[in-house]
Amino acid sequence: MNLGAGSREIRVSTTELSTVLGCSQQSASRHLRLLEELGLIERRTGVDGSHVRITEGGLRALWEVYYGLRRHLEEGELEAYVFEGIVFTGLGEGAYYITREGYRRQIREKLGFDPYPGTLNLRLDGSYVELKRRLARMPAIILEGFRDEGRSFGAVRCYPAVINDDVEGAVVIADRTIYDDSVLEVISPIYLRKHFDLRDGDLVRVSASSPQRSSS
Repeated sequence: MNLGAGSREIRVSTTELSTVLGCSQQSASRHLRLLEELGLIERRTGVDGSHVRITEGGLRALWEVYYGLRRHLEEGELEAYVFEGIVFTGLGEGAYYITREGYRRQIREKLGFDPYPGTLNLRLDGSYVELKRRLARMPAIILEGFRDEGRSFGAVRCYPAVINDDVEGAVVIADRTIYDDSVLEVISPIYLRKHFDLRDGDLVRVSASSPQRSSS
């Protein structure tokens, strides 16, 4: 991370890495192989050494360690990620996925509520887009992927949230989604559009937080 591999591919030799880590060249090589096997880095080997980039999974693991240490040092205080987004009508995929029993069962067990069959979609702009990227790297409540009716469904990261300072729910970030980081998807036990009398174009405030550690 200190060498910049979190944002770009870098070239590093095992000799240089052993110096940074304070270990032998053989140990440095083993570390690289293990990290690659775990999917935490991507690596290609050339005549000038290894070209390494930290994967999104690797960044999440680093953030989880950092966030856990920070919480411990700050006596467990929760950091809120506050978003303001514009309501828009999605393509209806949220309703399809939320009604899959493989997800619903896990939401009931892990989040403690039976979800309304759909998501509230919010369009983010400016600094909120980067804030969502930061949230996605934090520890999360994980809905495990599964197979149903011959189809594979991916894992989903969930963050407990409060919508408009009133209704508890969760921000959901799916491993597989048609949306980019400018869209925030929210679930709750009630129909949020009706509860808040929302229409496309209305502004909604969401305060999300990360659990102390990822759970599955």
